[in-house]
Amino acid sequence: MMKFPKQNFIFLVGGIVIHVGDIGVNFWVASKYFCEGQYCWGILILCFRGLSSVVIQLFSYEWFKNDCENPNPEKLKWIFLVHFFHCGIFIRYWFALKYGYQAAFKQNSNGAVSETEDHNAIHKQAIDIMTDICMLKVFKTFLESTPQLFIQIYILMDHDTTSFCQYAAIILSFCGISYSMVDYQISLRKSLPAKDEFHVLSKLVYLFYKLFTITSWILSISLITLLSVRSSLFLLILLWSCGFCWTLKQHTTFCKSKVMEYLYRTVVGIIIIFTFFNIKGTKTKVCISTYYATHILLTLAVLFIYLFWKPCFTKEIHFTIVGIITIVSLVLGIIFLLVYYRYFHPTVYCRQQTCSDEADGESGQKDRVEVGRFQNFIMQ
Repeated sequence: MMKFPKQNFIFLVGGIVIHVGDIGVNFWVASKYFCEGQYCWGILILCFRGLSSVVIQLFSYEWFKNDCENPNPEKLKWIFLVHFFHCGIFIRYWFALKYGYQAAFKQNSNGAVSETEDHNAIHKQAIDIMTDICMLKVFKTFLESTPQLFIQIYILMDHDTTSFCQYAAIILSFCGISYSMVDYQISLRKSLPAKDEFHVLSKLVYLFYKLFTITSWILSISLITLLSVRSSLFLLILLWSCGFCWTLKQHTTFCKSKVMEYLYRTVVGIIIIFTFFNIKGTKTKVCISTYYATHILLTLAVLFIYLFWKPCFTKEIHFTIVGIITIVSLVLGIIFLLVYYRYFHPTVYCRQQTCSDEADGESGQKDRVEVGRFQNFIMQ
């Protein structure tokens, strides 16, 4: 049975505060660049913010339409206006607070079957809404937070002036990106009954696996950008093209609308630039091995280029720090990846429960339908 405990409600309230604070920080950083006359960086920060917001509103509104069995035109019009003004995420937070409070703090006083079923339904609603929010946060992370982090690292390495606050902000950004992925994985496993529970140790291993691999890769791309901006852009476009083609080959069925499905595949291509995840819930041993082997080769190639063809850069303290962190995080990331997939990775997925489906009959088929889009977005 699905549960939405009080701890989840507390994290939900904290998530709202962090979301509002993140919006304020984005505009503060952009205004800081404008005041210093660095208009290019300020515009880029706002562009990434605007792009991620538009994409999030589109997906959020599409999901609202899909979840309405008998859509009310007036209600849809009101929801559209809210999303048009980029406030759709706050509607979702409102429903999450509403159902989350009922699930976490209101318990049934008697054991009537109907009331128990209603209570379980509220828990499921709260978990499903939180899964939607976490999914949108993953989109935001790789459309906004990751590019902004990339810009901050590039500015730090390309300019002589540094401060403790810059280093602290970059470290916190890496941790925030990794945590958003762990947070989504937790919500996803709660929303899919066939997925194994995410225990404390598995959460930590997964967190470190994502943290170290993403850190190493973003630093590698930053080093490439420092050598040549054009080469970096070419590499990013090439990687996105490969990711996009991979999603096409997977024949994803995440959205009901064909246009939104291609937008989804486009976003997935961007996410795959920075980290790997399974979008079909199938075995991906070959794919993930190829993915991280490519990252290892590219990272080592960048460091060798600096050592043998650009030795002047290696004398700078920035390169020494970045180079050490890149190598150490790469090694640790691969170690945690192997440990996670060896001991903590779930091996049974929703659509692989053939024995259970035969036993449950129509009930099993109904459960598969109820999970909807979540079974088509299984992050590994």
